[in-house]
Amino acid sequence: MSYKVFLVEDEVVTREGIRDHVDWEANGFEFCGEAPDGEIALPLLQAARPDVLITDIKMPFMDGLQLCKIVRERMPSVRIIILSGHDEFEYAQKAIKLGVTEYLLKPVSVQDLDIVLQKVATQLDQVRKEQENLHKLWDQVEENKVVLRERLLLKLVVGAVSTTEAIEQSQLLGLDLVAKCYLVVIIKIEFCDPSEPFDYNEYQQVQKIISDLVVSNPDVFLLKKDLEELVLLIKGNIPEYLEEERDILLELIAKETRATKCQLVIGVGTPRKRIAEIGQSFIEALVNVQNAASKDGAGSNNEVNKVELLKIDKSAVEDYLKCGVKEDFEDFFDAFIRPLVQTVLQSYIVKSYIFMDLILTTARFVDELGGDVDQVIPGLNHIETVLADIKTIEQLEEQAHKILFSALSFRDGQTHTQRIGMIQQAKDYIDHHYMDSNLSLNEVAEYVYHSPSHFSAVFSQGTCQTFKEYLTEIRIKKAKELLRTTNLKSSEISFQIGYSDSHYFSYVFRKNTGLTPTEFRLQAQTS
Repeated sequence: MSYKVFLVEDEVVTREGIRDHVDWEANGFEFCGEAPDGEIALPLLQAARPDVLITDIKMPFMDGLQLCKIVRERMPSVRIIILSGHDEFEYAQKAIKLGVTEYLLKPVSVQDLDIVLQKVATQLDQVRKEQENLHKLWDQVEENKVVLRERLLLKLVVGAVSTTEAIEQSQLLGLDLVAKCYLVVIIKIEFCDPSEPFDYNEYQQVQKIISDLVVSNPDVFLLKKDLEELVLLIKGNIPEYLEEERDILLELIAKETRATKCQLVIGVGTPRKRIAEIGQSFIEALVNVQNAASKDGAGSNNEVNKVELLKIDKSAVEDYLKCGVKEDFEDFFDAFIRPLVQTVLQSYIVKSYIFMDLILTTARFVDELGGDVDQVIPGLNHIETVLADIKTIEQLEEQAHKILFSALSFRDGQTHTQRIGMIQQAKDYIDHHYMDSNLSLNEVAEYVYHSPSHFSAVFSQGTCQTFKEYLTEIRIKKAKELLRTTNLKSSEISFQIGYSDSHYFSYVFRKNTGLTPTEFRLQAQTS
């Protein structure tokens, strides 16, 4: 792709000579226009939008300096090449201050201009490449934002995020969540004729229609749970406005999707006044969409009991993750998950809610321990695929088993890792404070935030040495170094390594090495 160049020169012979004798195409340019002075050039420049401006510095009506200043303000990306005579150095200095790209002295040869044009073309190529890379990076950031927004919205509707976290995360992701009330709508997409073969494009078309209708509305957030189900979170100032907004939107969606082969099953939650209550509106929408989808409408035999939907006990999941062992999994599943699943397994969206609640509770637990949730929890980035494969209670139990066991393994491994980290912290502290004669086990225990008894037990278990043995080893090692590398007296070394009594130092040294400090030093001198 070539770049556009515009020429401004009051001398006709010079202007035509440059225009007709430079091989613009060979240099990567397209000659897009010319003018005899800056005043005539300005409107032409604004229309042509060139990449490069070649201009004489001294011209009538509007000279090159005035033109450069205006172009720099209105078209800052344009590269400017100045043509100047030998007696116009002062002008040239001013032009350089205006940010000109290149400066050529007249008379200008074609060869000189070729060199400069090729240099400028290279610069423009680099700028274009950087812009393309920037656009790619920006696209990646936007794609990641879309994923993170959907995750946040999912956490909101299942009640797995606090109000403070929701507001903070939404601000980072460019979502304005703050409002006086909220409600949730669930839209389930089905074929009008169930006997028709599955058509992916039909589902996609309906999703696109709905997405296009809400994308420009700042009060409506769309969550694509899967191919067949969408969740709308609508916010507003008063409940009456929300309900009116909801009805208008749903009527418009119904109208626009009427020509497709699909029909919509709608579940609506009631308006709620707090972010923390969005999950309650979502549960109501779940109940209503399930009832609407049942064959005999609101028949009592098929109605999903809202109380049963609320049976999932997050505190029980948290307790199992904190204190449970793998051998207790079956008892935990039978007590807290199986009864709930037996009731609603036939509903994909309710099953999704239960499964997501389990995952998000586990994810929060792992995150609090400082773990990488995506690495610890298997299949976190493929939840939709996992959910689609769950048809039976046994399959859901298998997936729950994988998720919880991964978290328990991380928990147990993290405990070991934390113990190792604590021991290393203690060692580092001892290594830097061994010269303090008052250094004690209590001081080090306090530094690593443990009780003296617990620290003593953990340190001994992790190092196969008591605290005193390790401290003595460090001190004796340093004493050996000083005895071999300095002329310090034994009493001086004693004080430097943390012994206030030189006689006691000699006793400890002999006990650990079999030699007195003096004998140890003489041994090195005679060997």
